[in-house]
Amino acid sequence: MPTVGPLPLILAIVVAVFLAAPLFVVVPMSFSTAISFEFPPPGYWLGYYRAFAADETWLIPTANSFVIALGTMAATMLLVIPAAFGFVRYRFTGKGVVNQLLMLPLIVPHLVSALGYYGFLARLQLTGTHLGVIIAHTVLSVPVAFLVICAALKGFDRNLERAAMSAGAGPLRTFLYVTLPVLRPGILVGALFAFLSSFNEAVVAIFIGGRDAATLPKKMFESIRLESDPIIAVVSTLLTGAVLLGVLIPLFFRRRPFHAA
Repeated sequence: MPTVGPLPLILAIVVAVFLAAPLFVVVPMSFSTAISFEFPPPGYWLGYYRAFAADETWLIPTANSFVIALGTMAATMLLVIPAAFGFVRYRFTGKGVVNQLLMLPLIVPHLVSALGYYGFLARLQLTGTHLGVIIAHTVLSVPVAFLVICAALKGFDRNLERAAMSAGAGPLRTFLYVTLPVLRPGILVGALFAFLSSFNEAVVAIFIGGRDAATLPKKMFESIRLESDPIIAVVSTLLTGAVLLGVLIPLFFRRRPFHAA
């Protein structure tokens, strides 16, 4: 069995340290007693966590981010799943052009997209609304979710569907009991990417969100630029902890031994 040389291992360790280093600054600062950003902290307490839990200027954008991200995820899946089936399973004129158009939101800078969305949504009086941000975020989320679900569909064995139909199942039952269970992991990954794409997006939210539909990334940007509020370290720590839990919990259940009843 080939062994890994020392140089790739050293490079991997350097990259891991570089990626993890900010955590060793942000997490202690979230427990700091300093009135602004200061490292190392002069003392430790939970005051800024309590302040975050009681401050509506942070809680409302947090709730808005979840509402908008869930709405974006639902809208993206409603658009992408039929589009992916049509794109993968059918031949039609202009297929390459359609693919390029769907990928455009990945190519165009978010600042340019934000200006376009603002001009379009302002005419519909949707700026400063949850619906307006959901529409803009859906457009940004479609390419990634589309790629994921198309990849899952290309690896799907259609003989499973043919076997179900030959056994008497109709198209709907075949989709619900054969196609959907097999594609569920790919669909869930696409939905997760759509959720995260919306939840982490700041540029478009700054242009369109306004005061009533402000999201958490928008609030964090304004806080670090205008206020230097230490609560932003609390938010960063909580988001990092949520990501770590999202990664570790599936690994825990995957490695947990199964005991038959």
